Amino acid sequence: MTVLITGGAGFIGTNLADRMMRDGRHVLVFDDLSRPGVRNNLEWLTQQHGQRLRVMRGDVRDFEAVCEAVAQAEEVFHLAAQVAVTTSLKNPREDFEINARGTLNVLEAVRLQRRPPPLLFTSTNKVYGSLEDVPLAPCGGRYVPVHQDVRQFGIDEHRLLDFHSPYGCSKGAADQYVLDYARSFDLPAVVFRMSCIYGPHQQGNEDQGWVAHFLICARDGLPLTIFGDGLQVRDVLYIDDLVEAQVLAMRHVTSLAGCAFNIGGGAQNTLSLRELISWLGQRDDRQLSIEQAPPRVGDQKYYVSNPAKFSAAVGWHPRVSVADGLALLSTWLNSPSESRSRRAAAEDAPAARAGAAL
Repeated sequence: MTVLITGGAGFIGTNLADRMMRDGRHVLVFDDLSRPGVRNNLEWLTQQHGQRLRVMRGDVRDFEAVCEAVAQAEEVFHLAAQVAVTTSLKNPREDFEINARGTLNVLEAVRLQRRPPPLLFTSTNKVYGSLEDVPLAPCGGRYVPVHQDVRQFGIDEHRLLDFHSPYGCSKGAADQYVLDYARSFDLPAVVFRMSCIYGPHQQGNEDQGWVAHFLICARDGLPLTIFGDGLQVRDVLYIDDLVEAQVLAMRHVTSLAGCAFNIGGGAQNTLSLRELISWLGQRDDRQLSIEQAPPRVGDQKYYVSNPAKFSAAVGWHPRVSVADGLALLSTWLNSPSESRSRRAAAEDAPAARAGAAL
């Protein structure tokens, strides 16, 4: 069976492709290869899995190319996206073309197949907006929700959608298109509204992938920029747990079709910016250089997923704790393979543009 992963050369796509091929599947990666370091990811996947991997260089804005890729697939994981709020503010049109129209192209390509393959789309917690109506109180190095239920369980799918920033709008539009195609055309499609994912093969930067970015800066002795007060909280989910959730979603896609799920580490796996900085300082026994900057548009002071709906549906639970996940990522970032990836990313950087894969 061939699994199509759009954006499959990126962080999440690389880990998903690796899992699929270790399970004996064949994978077709569809990627425009514009993000720094992704060629090194493909090289690593090829070394690990050989001919089980095929790569099609293409852009989700190219409908004919998308159709060609989908026609070969028995399952579709749509991960390709423009992934940064900051980039969407600089170029809203391109952000829309990649995230909204690109997703519509994938949906149409799936719909036009004689037997439409099941589709999993990776959305974002940004569809819930800035959550300004959730009262918070500073407590130590983080914000804490005033209401007990939010503090104990996080945000569930009953939360009303409230798109903020062009990125929130483009991903939110795509999110709703996927759900409506499941309803209107009976497509076997599922949406994951994801929180902070981290792990190996993540080239984190200031705009996306903050956990990896902080660890990379600490390793290289670079200053860390905090936008706002640093008390912002996210639930964090290690990549292996996300991939397991993706596998289970596809396995149960018939019963899950037309549903959106909040996917993250949940209330048991949360981290604030200042807590991560404290962890890094204690680990390295040194003072890190911190630079302050104003809050960014659309930044949520607090977002923690409540993944109970998905857990009840398929029996999934995060298994990797924050402490263990940070240790695993730190080990990978200091490995020889990551050093090669970092050099490749630096070489690719001048040609990089918006529209890279997740």
